[in-house]
Amino acid sequence: MPSSEPTPASSPPSSPYRTVLCGELRSANVGDTVSVAGWVARRREHGEHLAFIDLRDHTGIVQCVIDHDVDVRSEWVVKITGVVRPRPDGTVNPDLATGGIEIGEADVEVLSQAKPPPFPVDDRADAVDETIRLRHRYVDLRRERMQANLRLRSKVNASIRTAMDDAGFVEIETPMLTASTPEGARDFVVPSRQHPGTFYALPQSPQMYKQLCMVGGFDRYYQIARCMRDEDLRADRQYEFAQLDAELAFASRDEVLEVIGSTVSLAIEAVTGTPVGEIERITWHDAMDTYGSDKPDVRFGMLLCEVTDVFAETGFNAFKAPSIKAICVPGGAELTRRRLDELTDSARRWGAKGLVWMRVKAEGLDSPVAKFLSDTEMVELTERTGAAEGDLLLLVADEWRQTTHVLGLLRLELGRPPIAEGGVQVRWVVDFPLFEEIDDATGKPTSAHNPFTMCHEEDLGLLQAAAAGELDNPRDLLNVRSQSYDLVINGWELGSGGVRIHRSEVQQTVFSLLGISDEQAERNFGFLLEALRYGAPPHAGFAYGIDRLVAILAGEDNIREVIAFPKTQSGADPLTGSPGPIEAAQLDELGLRLLPPTT
Repeated sequence: MPSSEPTPASSPPSSPYRTVLCGELRSANVGDTVSVAGWVARRREHGEHLAFIDLRDHTGIVQCVIDHDVDVRSEWVVKITGVVRPRPDGTVNPDLATGGIEIGEADVEVLSQAKPPPFPVDDRADAVDETIRLRHRYVDLRRERMQANLRLRSKVNASIRTAMDDAGFVEIETPMLTASTPEGARDFVVPSRQHPGTFYALPQSPQMYKQLCMVGGFDRYYQIARCMRDEDLRADRQYEFAQLDAELAFASRDEVLEVIGSTVSLAIEAVTGTPVGEIERITWHDAMDTYGSDKPDVRFGMLLCEVTDVFAETGFNAFKAPSIKAICVPGGAELTRRRLDELTDSARRWGAKGLVWMRVKAEGLDSPVAKFLSDTEMVELTERTGAAEGDLLLLVADEWRQTTHVLGLLRLELGRPPIAEGGVQVRWVVDFPLFEEIDDATGKPTSAHNPFTMCHEEDLGLLQAAAAGELDNPRDLLNVRSQSYDLVINGWELGSGGVRIHRSEVQQTVFSLLGISDEQAERNFGFLLEALRYGAPPHAGFAYGIDRLVAILAGEDNIREVIAFPKTQSGADPLTGSPGPIEAAQLDELGLRLLPPTT
């Protein structure tokens, strides 16, 4: 039975439309004359002169009893005035917070009529095509699920701002119209009317500006920033997104991790009521080696197992590789041959030369390759992986990076739980490589993050040796560790950051290795480089996605469910019809001409 105690006060100020919110009424209000206002969730008729109206506002639903003729329909906006009374015996609804009472002797005032809604304004809308929901998002937002998600988002934002203010950060807004800089994704560009033929770019992040704030003497900057990236959309990515953006001067990596970790922990606690505690750290190498991912989902097992030495003397040619790893899938021996073939195809699509599978049976390992392996190898493999009867072993042999990458994807494919299961597991991933790969054609490395991230001091000598052409093996450059770090929750990369390069000679070394000439550097980053010459303090920063954090806390697999007005996966906005054409006069004013349609 619902509580007889009133909910915490959230009533609006005195209003001609309502004296109390629908979801606040309880048994303690019996005898009160009240006015409520909201949308008609449901209307039920009992005879010619008796009707029940379930009235809904953002706090919940209350049943109102009308004992005279009334003409209202679903989603009409009405005001109802009456007396709170207990529900008759046998009619109490234990699943409703207001289920012990009703409003009787009710009079109805229609405030606004409504067309029939395009879909049910309840959980049944989850099965409706998303495009229809987004076309009528203003109706969709009335649903309890959407109300809860966006109010949770507001609570997270409030928690973040409180934590940042308490830690001495200054909130500073940075421009939305800026210069185009290479940051890994395509820019959205805006033509300038006053300077025909020139363009602004919408910010992919406030990266440059927040570093300028450090040069400007603001030791601790933050903002909840709007960012835009023209990249392919998916469940955890939108063109427009919000992130907590922060930068600290005279700060070490550990200080950044402590401050940012605290804001995330407080936001999680504000929603779940459970303290997070100290956030564990794992190095990039260990994350890849153990989970096959630089954003490890630690909520389940199926860890990658190193078995290269088991096959050190093997006669099986496919296992004569630098790295052999395996995962054990509990109960996976029941997978059909068709499913195993699908997994093999996926492994090849992800870059593996092949996939070896082995069913664990009482009499040993059952596999098409078993005839190529010795009894000793099969016994050692079973012991090393801890496999038991009924399990399935999957093995990949290749270069270490490829092996871990493919098995990591297979691990997620076969074992990852829904985002709402397994609690909220937070990890810092640290010590990423400074460089991602060496281009075979040019011999130049590519940045794993951005060209302004500082390496570990003890790896600086390796960096300088590479710039001087003194490395025997250019790929040794891939061993340089950056002072960058990612925050990961339940296998989602929440955000990333790093210690910035503030010494000009180190920055020049990195530019040289990347093949960025002085002219290119000045053209792309000139205003930042110039600012750094005027006395830049050591500084470091971080940014994490608020959309992703809220989605995880709300138990949503798609960030569109925690954004008020998102785009579809194709980048369209069914509500406003954007993107769309603009008038020829606007094009003329901007000095633009459109190419003819391609055929």
